[in-house]
Amino acid sequence: MKKQAENQFSQRKKDILSKFDKSSKGSWDKGILELCKKINSSDDYYTTSSCSGRAVLMLDEEKKQKGLFLKIYHDVISFEDLKKDLESHKISPPNDPVHPHPKQIKFKMEPCILHVACRDLNCAQKLFDKAKLAGWKKSGIISTKNHVMLELNSTERLEFPIIYRREILVDDKFLKIVVEDVNKKLEKSWKKIKRLERTIK
Repeated sequence: MKKQAENQFSQRKKDILSKFDKSSKGSWDKGILELCKKINSSDDYYTTSSCSGRAVLMLDEEKKQKGLFLKIYHDVISFEDLKKDLESHKISPPNDPVHPHPKQIKFKMEPCILHVACRDLNCAQKLFDKAKLAGWKKSGIISTKNHVMLELNSTERLEFPIIYRREILVDDKFLKIVVEDVNKKLEKSWKKIKRLERTIK
């Protein structure tokens, strides 16, 4: 049974890592690529999804659907770029049958996140402990009968409505503070990625 389970894990790993990237970006984030490579080089783990951290402008909708993301920033952002993007989205997207008149747009910053399939609970615990020491504080192990999944999260987040009925809700002074804060949070996320990367042999 143990040998069968090991073979099944190895086959799932091969299948998952060979699949086409279905993320909105369509490729792995450069900031977390080396960490993923290190994890995937081990026989005991494979990554199923990852993000090095990002800021987004998105439609404020309860359900996930196509066209929610209006702008995705995977690098540090500038006040000028953010202000220009906000100005361009004060009006409804042209010829958009899904969201012809979006009432509200929100700004959201998300930290690094990583999902890792683990061979067993012991392997999951080892990586979990390393991640916690590296600063990935919001993390946990999800175990079912046939799968053990490790979800690693950092804690740097920010989210608020920024456009309502085609009006930008905040002034330039506030936006500049947001840009500075978001860039600091993104840099913290990237440092945690590097710290975890250094602990994995």
